[in-house]
Amino acid sequence: MTIAARAKYFADATSLEDLRAALDFARENQLPILPLGGGSNIVLTGDFPGLAVHVGLKGLVLDDQGDYTQITAAAGENWHQLVMRSVAEGLGGLENLALIPGNIGAAPIQNIGAYGVELKDSFHSLTAMEVATGNLVEFSAEECRFGYRDSMFKQDGRDRYLICEVRLRLSHSWQPQVSYPALQQYFSSNGVAMDTLKPEVIAEAVIAIRNSKLPNPVQIPNAGSFFKNPVVDVDQYTSLRQQHPELVAYAAGDNWKLAAGWLIDQAGWRGFERDGVGVHKQQALVLVNPGHRCGSQIVRLAMDIAADVKAKFGVDLEPEPRFYPGL
Repeated sequence: MTIAARAKYFADATSLEDLRAALDFARENQLPILPLGGGSNIVLTGDFPGLAVHVGLKGLVLDDQGDYTQITAAAGENWHQLVMRSVAEGLGGLENLALIPGNIGAAPIQNIGAYGVELKDSFHSLTAMEVATGNLVEFSAEECRFGYRDSMFKQDGRDRYLICEVRLRLSHSWQPQVSYPALQQYFSSNGVAMDTLKPEVIAEAVIAIRNSKLPNPVQIPNAGSFFKNPVVDVDQYTSLRQQHPELVAYAAGDNWKLAAGWLIDQAGWRGFERDGVGVHKQQALVLVNPGHRCGSQIVRLAMDIAADVKAKFGVDLEPEPRFYPGL
């Protein structure tokens, strides 16, 4: 979010040897580690007292295995560029995830998702480096324990591993996933026949929709969607629906996923500004930092919004970005 902050030490790791050397240095000096990829999903709340490690590993291989193509991508590769490479190759499966900022190493941590598709839908396995030892460890999809914007790397695996390589498998019997209302509306408005959809057409639609709703971080500093869409049980959903018939929500198994942007908007925060930070005028889910203020101001605004939504709707909002140092 274009926040000014300093780390005591910095390492740019472009190889596994670099990465091990950086971890050795941190252990020897008892330093906390701040892993960096594209930096799009963190909020720096102050100077970092340890070692910031930029995981800049590069490499991208597409391997046709008959029924599917396996993509092996190093952690430092750009996510959107990977999506567009797969689309250019005629491969389907990642097109709904176009224009998500950041690098590939962060994608499994968050189990990134958009427009009805999540990373886990095409994920096969990954290789990570154990912080405590420098050893490489393989993780299957099951071992990653993916959930909604969640994985074991945000739970008991938090701060224990640095992801080095991710492997995806894209089936050659691809079927488009276009049930998301925004996609349906886009194709209808643009006269696109549903039976002619190809991966590149869906990717173009996703890019157009995202560009129309979300601010470009180069122009208006932001961390994308700041809050997760909260998931509630049937009883709470039913109660909220009775009080707010226009509630925006989607079925999520036995539960319901509420649109966090709608909750924030209805609470009156869309377009709000305070001391150089605020809520985007077109998308209430996005917090912006046009004044290039410190991260603590962003966090205070986020906490005020969450408290207000809790008071008005009885729903807890959880931030998507991670805050450093802690909070």
